[in-house]
Amino acid sequence: MNLTQKKKDLLKQEWLKLSSPWIKETREGRNSHRNGLLDQPMLEACGDVKGLRILDCGCGEGRFCRILTQRGASYVLGLDLCEPMIRAARELQPSRNEYRIADVQDLSFLANQSFDLAVSYLNQCDLPDFMANTREVYRILRTEGRFVIANLHPMRSAGEGWYKSEDGIKQHVMLDRYFEENERHWKMMGEIFTNFHRTLSTYIQGFIEVGFNIEAIIDPTLNKKKSVEFPDLLDELRVPNFIIYCLNKTSDQP
Repeated sequence: MNLTQKKKDLLKQEWLKLSSPWIKETREGRNSHRNGLLDQPMLEACGDVKGLRILDCGCGEGRFCRILTQRGASYVLGLDLCEPMIRAARELQPSRNEYRIADVQDLSFLANQSFDLAVSYLNQCDLPDFMANTREVYRILRTEGRFVIANLHPMRSAGEGWYKSEDGIKQHVMLDRYFEENERHWKMMGEIFTNFHRTLSTYIQGFIEVGFNIEAIIDPTLNKKKSVEFPDLLDELRVPNFIIYCLNKTSDQP
């Protein structure tokens, strides 16, 4: 997808507006979807990270980078285009972490086969060109390296919200224009922002085309304990909001 510079600037401005409330919410631990739903399956998908060199594509203010370091990663590089996010990440930067302002669709400043693991935690759905990111990650991963991607579920990025009865009871999620792969606009923290909807087959075929093997596809949901701890997430037991792709690189060709 070719975007004009004006469009790129607009996308960047959305995240600049979101950065302050995003950082505040993250630092206060109020993001239920990450803390209550996605962190555990993402960490399980990453596996034992002790001694690994890890790339975090779209690291935000660095929360997941810090978690990976706490679990024993030898080096974690977090990349993000939003300057306030990177500044915030550096405020809490562990000695084995590094943060750079960079576009994850172009990793030309990183050497071939220089990382053991890459993660994309709700970032590819924000990218105009997810294939560029996928190709670049494949290149910088060592043989047997892995790429773990948490994304908006395509069934939700094509969603139109909940259909409710006259008394306000949620009946089901409305889905429309699933096969139209384009921008979708949402409101978060009072700001309008842009995601890019793509079908499930587009993602899967894209990963395969680049050369990745698909180890697993996970639909995260709540367990009993999390249901009690995060009652605001009970709708996750009805409709999948996210999806996790676990990929590996078996070829020795960059």
